[in-house]
Amino acid sequence: MKIGVLTGGGDCPGLNPAIRAVVLRAHALGHTTLGFRDGWKGLRDDLTMPLAPADVRGLIGRGGTILGSSRTHPFQRPEDAEKVLTTWSKHRLDGLVAIGGDDTLSAARELARRGRPVVGVPKTMDNDVDGTDWTFGFFSASAVSLDALERLRDTGASHHRAMVLEVMGRHAGWVALATGLGGAADATLLPEEKYDESRLFDQVRRAVRERGFALVVASEGIDLGERRGRAGAADEFGHELLREREVGAELAQRIQAGTGIETRSAQIGHIQRGGAPVLFDRLLATRLGARAIDLAHAGRWGQVAVLRGGEVTGLPFDDALGRPKQVNADWLDLLHTFDG
Repeated sequence: MKIGVLTGGGDCPGLNPAIRAVVLRAHALGHTTLGFRDGWKGLRDDLTMPLAPADVRGLIGRGGTILGSSRTHPFQRPEDAEKVLTTWSKHRLDGLVAIGGDDTLSAARELARRGRPVVGVPKTMDNDVDGTDWTFGFFSASAVSLDALERLRDTGASHHRAMVLEVMGRHAGWVALATGLGGAADATLLPEEKYDESRLFDQVRRAVRERGFALVVASEGIDLGERRGRAGAADEFGHELLREREVGAELAQRIQAGTGIETRSAQIGHIQRGGAPVLFDRLLATRLGARAIDLAHAGRWGQVAVLRGGEVTGLPFDDALGRPKQVNADWLDLLHTFDG
């Protein structure tokens, strides 16, 4: 078979190991691969690059994606959908591996509904794809956030301040949860919970009283109610660009005004997306990429390679997608055991 490969949506550590796994597994089974550059834009606009084993062997520890990415919506306009199908036919593809999060995989599902053989690989640093236990990129991004929190701990302790760290997370607060738990934050604010300003102020006051400083972790997607921050622009999928809301800076202002404690904020933003993937993400990306080719080889199109328990298996698009996977009650209970 001739199998196309693309990476869509936001970049994250693990994409290159996944590409490597797809290409090497495909060629081991006698298939060829063709890369499409810049996500769905590549399939729409016929932007390709060769993908042979020699092109990918050194990618296991490299961040980003050699294919490039974009937030292009291939079915936003009828003419774009026609271009996608035309490119498919031009290259005589026998199948496609789409590597991405909910938006990318939803587009892949739509392509499958239009009769094209597609399989998916879930990735997102937000860990919010519903059908898989973990997504690669999450552990690497959380490690970066944790490192940032540890550094803020030092300056907070030196100046007796409250420090607010804003991390990525639109509808799901997995990165904030991992950072807050792993870094022993005094308060961790997630989109899954209603914002409680009185409780936040109490947590900050108690931490400063007991040890002289406080650490607060906040997902960028939390709803602060009134004065929620500036409304940001939107991407092609209609998602607000949350970095422009600056909820971390808003929280720092509220904490200082409400408690009298000097407060500073930091927004690490896209720093979380870059860098070499940690070991777990390298292994998970490799397993998922290889399984996607196994699904294609077996003719199990219309499925996503997912991690369920310790097993990597295939799951139909409709079962793997849906509403974002959010932090559940068990994790929230664990978090609040330790955050004061």
